[in-house]
Amino acid sequence: MRIFVTGASGYIGGRLVPRLLEKGHEVVCGVRDPRKLAARPWISHSNLTVVQVDANDADCLAECMCGCEVAYYLIHSMLAVGPKYREHDRSLALNFASAASTAQVKRLIYLGGLGETGAGLSEHLKSRREVEDALCSTNVPVTVLRAAMIIGSGSASFEILRYLVARLPVMVTPRWVSTECQPIAVRDVMHYLTECLSVPGTIGKTLDIGGPDVLTYRDLMQIMARSLGLRKRVVIPVPVLTPRLSSLWIHLVTPIDRHIARPLAEGLRNRVVCRSEDAKRLMPQELLTVKEAIDAALGKATSGRMETSWSDAGVMPGDPEWAGGKCYVDERSVEIEASAADVFRVLCRLGGENGYFGSRFLWRLRGLMDRLVGGPGLRRGRRSPEVISYGDALDFWRVTEIEQDRTLQLSAEMRLPGIAKLEFEVRRLDEEPNKVELVQTARFLPHGILGRLYWLSVIPFHNIVFDGMLNGICEGALSNRSSQSSESPCANPFRQIIDEPNAVRIQPRNEATKVSSQPRVDCPGQPC
Repeated sequence: MRIFVTGASGYIGGRLVPRLLEKGHEVVCGVRDPRKLAARPWISHSNLTVVQVDANDADCLAECMCGCEVAYYLIHSMLAVGPKYREHDRSLALNFASAASTAQVKRLIYLGGLGETGAGLSEHLKSRREVEDALCSTNVPVTVLRAAMIIGSGSASFEILRYLVARLPVMVTPRWVSTECQPIAVRDVMHYLTECLSVPGTIGKTLDIGGPDVLTYRDLMQIMARSLGLRKRVVIPVPVLTPRLSSLWIHLVTPIDRHIARPLAEGLRNRVVCRSEDAKRLMPQELLTVKEAIDAALGKATSGRMETSWSDAGVMPGDPEWAGGKCYVDERSVEIEASAADVFRVLCRLGGENGYFGSRFLWRLRGLMDRLVGGPGLRRGRRSPEVISYGDALDFWRVTEIEQDRTLQLSAEMRLPGIAKLEFEVRRLDEEPNKVELVQTARFLPHGILGRLYWLSVIPFHNIVFDGMLNGICEGALSNRSSQSSESPCANPFRQIIDEPNAVRIQPRNEATKVSSQPRVDCPGQPC
């Protein structure tokens, strides 16, 4: 079949696409930014087409879906912020349904949320139901698969469970720890999503999907503890913890943002158990138990073979408008006797368990401060310890530009009174084929006086953090060289090469700091 898939850069969509390709289908991925798929191992498949599409534009969607027999709708707001997110989700689903009808798509498939019907649903699950209704608003038949917690390496629910259990031997929890749920392994979700294509009996049906175990969240925590090799956790449920307080606590203890944690925490009060076994009857498979699913997920997470992560999805931060404001720049460089590939390979290891090549205490302190004020901190980590691609999360950074062996740009997602970027450029030296110059540039566009005070307050730490990072990258690149040189590896370390307009100059190392309020060159209005 020719199949249209939305959400291919997300957790479920990123795993579904390669499985559809393996089954011989022709897949069209509709994404906001095709660069987010550039590093996927399946991107060069002959049966894959990637198109840039705006889910708010029904005409654009219809054009992209033209000729497709089936369309997967895997879009929904994880950041349930503000009263309008339900309306936004419903509007996107109506657009998609209308576009599918215009393009004469024969069938829609949607992965929604499992939960009892009635007035007691959380806002999160109510939104999922409204999306189902919107997708069913045209003449195109819809298959709805409803799942509870999905257990897989990198899923938001799984990461919350893992971090809570690993970090807290004693937990004071809301009463929802006694609520029953029916988790399902992500592998089994993939089976249902792909198998329903070849089972006519699933067309137009709403099917509950879950694993073989029905248990409470307290039971889940104890199973996770055993899988982690930890002692039994002490769980103390209390009636006073609200979803808001729970989400803030989850934010502090786990990598999950409080805005993502809140709808998940609210949904935990609902009993989420399959009411029908139609899915098992129509698409039989050997389902993984909760223990088997957790062990499999932990194995993938610890080995660095995680296919997708909850942090993959989301809107990319836009490039800041550097023009028209004072831009602070800290630029340093070092010459390294290594190839561009060796240096870039080290750059691609930044963040996560690898750290930032020195000043580990300062980085951890900065991450803790960020978590305390509502930012992602360092716990978000990274999907793979060695490989990064456009759109990947690296702790409180996001990869917003990457060109192999040449440039890497990270945009800060930490809580800041301004906009920050950290850029690396590997420059080949014509006269020295086995020697490169690595240029490291930190840029900060402050928001008001608070932003300027922030920049001035962190200047004393730059010499420690940024020099240490360059030293570590240099040492790592040298260890990657195929042949060792007896000469000094780093020539002219940390030489400043700033020549950007509107840049506020900062001297590295022990040179006197000079902050100028005037542009260094006469080209007003140009971006720095």
